[in-house]
Amino acid sequence: MEITGDLIYKWAEDIFPYNRSLTGNGVLETLNYIKNICPNMEIKTFQTGEQVFDWTIPKEWNVKDAFIADENDNKIIDFKENNLHLLGYSTPIDCHMTFTELNKHLYSLEDTPQAIPYITSYYKERWGFCLSHNQRTELIKDSIKDPHKLYKVKIDSTLSDGKLHYGEIIIPGKTDKEIFLSTYHCHPSMGNNEVSGLVVTTALASWINGMKDNTNEFTYRIIFIPETIGSIAYLSRNLSSMKKNIVAGYVLSCVGDERTYSHVKSRLGDKLSDELLSYVLATKDPAYKEYSFLERGSDERQYCSPGVDLPVSTFCRSKFGEYPEYHTSLDDLNVISPQGLYGSFAVIQDIIHILEHNKTYQTTILCEPQLGKRGLYPTISTKDTKSITENMTNLIQYSDGNHSLLDIAKLTNVDFKIFVDLAKTLLEHHIIKLV
Repeated sequence: MEITGDLIYKWAEDIFPYNRSLTGNGVLETLNYIKNICPNMEIKTFQTGEQVFDWTIPKEWNVKDAFIADENDNKIIDFKENNLHLLGYSTPIDCHMTFTELNKHLYSLEDTPQAIPYITSYYKERWGFCLSHNQRTELIKDSIKDPHKLYKVKIDSTLSDGKLHYGEIIIPGKTDKEIFLSTYHCHPSMGNNEVSGLVVTTALASWINGMKDNTNEFTYRIIFIPETIGSIAYLSRNLSSMKKNIVAGYVLSCVGDERTYSHVKSRLGDKLSDELLSYVLATKDPAYKEYSFLERGSDERQYCSPGVDLPVSTFCRSKFGEYPEYHTSLDDLNVISPQGLYGSFAVIQDIIHILEHNKTYQTTILCEPQLGKRGLYPTISTKDTKSITENMTNLIQYSDGNHSLLDIAKLTNVDFKIFVDLAKTLLEHHIIKLV
């Protein structure tokens, strides 16, 4: 399958409407969609009430319908029109009430009056609706005119013992050492802060699955989980092997827009994942933004916590919480684009390319080798001659058994891929050897 920005965006359009949360049918719909693209994904579960470190797996939440209607049964707020209208994990209700009573259960944003906010109540049972502040203002005006007006409020939802679903893809490599990718599937219809991470990670899984003749050196662990409770639960089940094998990993979040690239560092900012992401982003856009772990907000909180300490960083375009549409209905499919999605895909693709080819070499010849007798020194001078020979001799000079190709690329400010090709040539002529 050829991965293009248009294809990734098409996937985003398809899964955008699903009502995702920590649990429920929308999550399962999303995972089944991804499984159709990546058949080697396993859909696994945790049971309600299962203890995962200091947390407990919550009840499963599903919604059939939810609305507020006026006395003429005209729906004022309708979950089926926009699933952000319903407070996440709302308990069921079916009754009539005045606006004074109803208003206690409404949520809006005064500073972004045209947007429906995204609000949840996972761990305390309550019900509520979200609406634009403009709409709320109109309802307040109506209630002043007629304070006794009744509204029909219905939430046809269930909170019951069930399952928390997550997806896992394991792609074996030549070694047990792992590259880890994690994204989340717990938000309803938002473009950048939800579906972008899902579809870019799906694209990467599809691309890795298609690596020619299974030549990948590393094993790949790719997971689709609900944020926070999902990473905690997954670590409770897999921490031992993850600590033993993961070389570098990334949380993918908010990776669909075109504004910028962002890097949220690991707890101390000293992991291989940090080094690689900083290096690749600098080649893509020198104006990219770096954030310390003090500005964390996604599952890096769990992967980098004391005692876990995995080499994991978070990769975003516009970082969560740092763009105006964040956690509102304004974060729709217009915020993301084929170009933005593909740009993020290409960043992680470049990191994987480096990890797969970042070898350390040792020269086999004392002093400079004679390149001419091996046909490696140009006999005709062109404008490219100097850079070709300079890159080759620099690679030889720094191949001392202590510097990797990435080290040499950073030292010389030369594209890593150039040294990968040059190393193959020098290996074939026995000028360097693999350490």
